[in-house]
Amino acid sequence: MDDLLTKIEETKKYIRNKTELGPEIGIILGTGLGRLASDIEKETVLSYDEIPNFAVSTVETHVGKLIFGTLSKKRVVAMQGRFHYYEGYTMEDITFPVKVMRVLGAKVLIVSNACGGLNPQFNRGDIMVITDHINLLPDNPLRGKNIDKLGARFPDMFEPYDRKLIKLTEEIALTEKIPIKKGVYIILQGPNLETAAEYRFLRIIGGDVVGMSTVPEVIVARHMRMRVVGFSIITDMGLPNALKPVNLKEIIKTANRAEPSLTTLIRKLVAKI
Repeated sequence: MDDLLTKIEETKKYIRNKTELGPEIGIILGTGLGRLASDIEKETVLSYDEIPNFAVSTVETHVGKLIFGTLSKKRVVAMQGRFHYYEGYTMEDITFPVKVMRVLGAKVLIVSNACGGLNPQFNRGDIMVITDHINLLPDNPLRGKNIDKLGARFPDMFEPYDRKLIKLTEEIALTEKIPIKKGVYIILQGPNLETAAEYRFLRIIGGDVVGMSTVPEVIVARHMRMRVVGFSIITDMGLPNALKPVNLKEIIKTANRAEPSLTTLIRKLVAKI
């Protein structure tokens, strides 16, 4: 555990030698939100492979850059691409950037992802604001000896996604005439997509969408007392009785179509935080 604190401090020191910008907000730009990076007035951009103790994204749609700058007049640090459990990374690897964001000063975390829809009232291309999650990963980023300096041993998940930020998002969506859904995100380890029987099970237990990311970062952010708001772009539908083969190119195309609306939502939200 002391080793983890040493790694965090080493990474912080390296970044501080590159930029003095103290971020107020951390953003994880998942599939469907990578282009928000172009809206950030960049002060410093670091490749993951040059940052001590950072993993390197192996997914083609994740660029792998840490961006420091301003968005809507707020100081931000943004991950252009994240790490996933299915890539073979440990929970520490996946969530390490969130710890670094927090020690650099970020008090709010905005997360985004692409996912499969489970709720039959949803459609491909919909944007869903995450209200809660169900963690079905075989591991937890807080497993092991707790580091009291980072957070409490048993962090409360009463409100993993900040209700005030969700309400603010709804108000912005109404003003901007951007349709949004709200619902529960379920995480599985992947990388395979689900069978019809699995989709049916996930819907029965309360899921509105399913994906392979986000939850570990949210757990760590809440452990470190960050406020969190999360967004999902529904890129395919997992309806057991109407299941069709999934095409990766179509998934990316759907995410790209929804991206301008999600970018607007987040840009406006950042301005009001």
